[in-house]
Amino acid sequence: MKAPEYLATNPMGKVPAIRHGAAVVTECAAICAYLADAFPQAKLAPSLTNRANYYRWLFFAAGPLESAIINTSLGFVVPKEREVSAGYGNLYIAGEAFCAADVYVGSQVAWGLQFGTIEKRDAFMRYAACVTDRDAYRRANELDGSMN
Repeated sequence: MKAPEYLATNPMGKVPAIRHGAAVVTECAAICAYLADAFPQAKLAPSLTNRANYYRWLFFAAGPLESAIINTSLGFVVPKEREVSAGYGNLYIAGEAFCAADVYVGSQVAWGLQFGTIEKRDAFMRYAACVTDRDAYRRANELDGSMN
């Protein structure tokens, strides 16, 4: 991540970052939205008339949810009476239809469950299973594992 070649793609040295043709896209939620639009045949973005919830959950995952997971992993606890001030309230996430936002939200939920930073509620476990029990998810993990 600190090699000059990677820093040419993402000067912050953060992952992930993708290069698609001349476009460079960084930040998980932006990558999900970009790829959903770049490959409409995959049907990972809802129609323009149905994007309100798509954007809501995509950006919720990129902001408040990621903050909640990081804060929890660092042992930072928001007092119950101040949850609204933290921007993420509590850690409940749910979705109705699989889309690019689910790729990101589901990955955050699965990651939090794996590392114990999200409470193992039945709803979270079912949601994570809906995301991780997909052929594309398994293929991506296999590819990721082969790069180590």
